[in-house]
Amino acid sequence: MLTLNLGIRAHDLGQLSLAELCKQLKDYQFTNIQFAIKKSFPEYVPSLQSLSPGIASFFGDYFANNGIKISTLGCYVNISSRDLAVRKEALESFKTHIQLARDFRASLVGTETGSVGEGFTPENFTEEAYQIARSSVLELVEYAEHFGVTIGIEAGLNHPLYSAALAKRLVDEVQSPHLKIILDGANLINLDNVSESDFILNEALDLLHEHIAMIHLKDLTVNKGQIEIVPVGKGMLNFEPILAYLKDNRPFLHATLEETQGEAIRPAIDYLKEMYYRL
Repeated sequence: MLTLNLGIRAHDLGQLSLAELCKQLKDYQFTNIQFAIKKSFPEYVPSLQSLSPGIASFFGDYFANNGIKISTLGCYVNISSRDLAVRKEALESFKTHIQLARDFRASLVGTETGSVGEGFTPENFTEEAYQIARSSVLELVEYAEHFGVTIGIEAGLNHPLYSAALAKRLVDEVQSPHLKIILDGANLINLDNVSESDFILNEALDLLHEHIAMIHLKDLTVNKGQIEIVPVGKGMLNFEPILAYLKDNRPFLHATLEETQGEAIRPAIDYLKEMYYRL
């Protein structure tokens, strides 16, 4: 029977002990996590140099022994900064995660593309911004190929890679099986296209299809003229296209809850599973 391969970002459960984290993952029947060690266990990695094969193996083995797969090793860095020092540090951090991905028992290392400046800037929508991001991705993919690891790049509003069309352009230009896309439908919706959200989601699934390595699941609504991210099932996003894609086209593809925490987690799981098995 086809199963919704549902997970969650580990840090959305809070900074717990490893034993309590795994207990909660089992209680919710999550099969996988997106794991950013610096967010969940910052005490283990006070600096990049603290990361080692030993730490990676410890966490990878612990999760595996508890039936949890690290679907994505999260590395939240700015690979598009115009500041060469910032970008170099970001790329070195990401490369360290690539080196250790196998020790973590993860095959995908993921990030968004960041910003050419500090925080949001309209300059992220320029060709220059895309070219900086593309250059960084090319460098990371070339590095990842030596380790048999895949890079997962997530398109996000206000980032240099902000649309499904740009994500498709990126994979077409890089031309490597070691580059895949992390698709978050909510990240493609803004005030201008929110009324066309079904079209945006279906277009993204059609354009990116086999290039999608995992799905992020979060919801949104419009509040006081602004897009507001809310727990899954509490907003206006139609998850049917995404769940149908998972069920009919990409069974067992990892799907990860985002921005869904605390008491909202169980209703979100029930909401998604009911829709998935009804389709």
